[in-house]
Amino acid sequence: MEEQFQMKFACALALAASIWLSGCVAITEAIIIAPSGDTTTISSSNSGGDGNAPDAAIASANAMPPVPMWEVNSAGVASLSAPVDLWDRIRRGFAMPDLDDELVLKQQTWYARQPDYIRRMTERSRMYLFHVVEELELRGMPTELALLPFVESAFNPNAVSKAKAAGIWQFMPATGKSFDLRQNAFRDDRRDVLNSTRAALDYLQKLYGMFGDWHLALAAYNWGEGSVSRAIAKNQQAGLKTGYSDLGMPAETRNYVPKLQAIKNIVADPQAFQTTLPDIGNHPFFDTVDITSDIDAEVAARLAEVRIEDFQALNPSHRKPVIFATGTPQVLLPWDNAALFKKNLAASDPAKLASWTAWVAPATLSISEAAKKVGMSVDQFRAVNDIPKGMRIKAGSTLLVPRAKNATTPVASHVVNNARVAYAPEVVLRRVTVRARKGDTVARLAARYDLPAQTVASWNKTRVSASFKTGQAVYLYLPKRATTSTARASIKKTVVKKPIPASPKKTAVAKKP
Repeated sequence: MEEQFQMKFACALALAASIWLSGCVAITEAIIIAPSGDTTTISSSNSGGDGNAPDAAIASANAMPPVPMWEVNSAGVASLSAPVDLWDRIRRGFAMPDLDDELVLKQQTWYARQPDYIRRMTERSRMYLFHVVEELELRGMPTELALLPFVESAFNPNAVSKAKAAGIWQFMPATGKSFDLRQNAFRDDRRDVLNSTRAALDYLQKLYGMFGDWHLALAAYNWGEGSVSRAIAKNQQAGLKTGYSDLGMPAETRNYVPKLQAIKNIVADPQAFQTTLPDIGNHPFFDTVDITSDIDAEVAARLAEVRIEDFQALNPSHRKPVIFATGTPQVLLPWDNAALFKKNLAASDPAKLASWTAWVAPATLSISEAAKKVGMSVDQFRAVNDIPKGMRIKAGSTLLVPRAKNATTPVASHVVNNARVAYAPEVVLRRVTVRARKGDTVARLAARYDLPAQTVASWNKTRVSASFKTGQAVYLYLPKRATTSTARASIKKTVVKKPIPASPKKTAVAKKP
């Protein structure tokens, strides 16, 4: 009996010892060796237990196996301190290889000599920069790309290039459409902060996936992916290198990455360039607020208690003085004003939020006819809809007109999202052939039809000083309503051997068809 008791006691003691030893092994294996060679031990008190050593040991024994050293090795240890400001946060996310050549030095020198320009564009970026950095970090992309709008547009959402690229990311119309940036009579999403940033990062990720190199991806963003692909293929056929600096490309693209690198260098060390960056806190500048009713931009700014200029800077995609809820279900407001807007909006009369609505032209109309139908003056109708003179409104065009009193129903989404304006000339011209009279010159015939002599000469591929033979065919473009009568009169006159002066009635018809 005593022998059995001793045996059981020995087994229990051995079991307890094994449990204790397994805990020691687990704790020992949790030692991590940092890249510097220092050792750091994970304390068992961080496991969330009550400090009881055996319980902690058992928990460690049942935990995941220790991480092999090669998995935790890295080039550096991430800082645990919060970024001082947004610029500090951007610096910590730099991940693109540096470019160091004469073009970078040239761009650095230019920017360093333009302190006012740097100040203006960095101050302008205050509204948008935090959002761009957030989106880049969520996607695991280099934060240098947050500086790209400085190169593209100086962070001006209303910037438009000669090639019609628009917004802070400078999307061309076709490229914008391919990335779901809607462009119609009422809004242009290439200027929208949220949509254009989403589209730009989608595009840059796509380009990086194609080329596997951020410098080449940026070249493609500026020059086009097809152009970069062809330049790479050309170098490959010639047995040359295919890096950014090795490819033949236009001067604008050649300087594109150096400009970004120059700005990156200035942001990395402003003091080295005797530059002071504005204080931009590491927190959101704006908040999104949902809207369910159409609302005038001026009314929205007043309810948010912000300047109309600031409201428009945060919501630059709207082309008209009203925001249609079915097309734009949310607006951006300064962070501290969002709650204030919601409070004031809830207390407002829905019938007084919008003074404009959308109207679809039922037929092709003159400006005066259309203005009369909607109760507006011609000048007001033309101004609010940006209609050039000498044009008629084509059927199906969507135009801005005053909203009916007490109307609260939002404009239908299919009207808002497909809004377009098409024009037709007020006077339709038609090519006709007339016969020259005896002694007719370009100048004399042009005066007869109240046309510029240079225009008549160009239509007939001759000089302004040229003369016509009697009966010679002369080509003119005349108003459609007078074409037939004018041409017949001219032909009839050529039949008479001795030209008879035109009667006052016929002359009046010819000159003013």
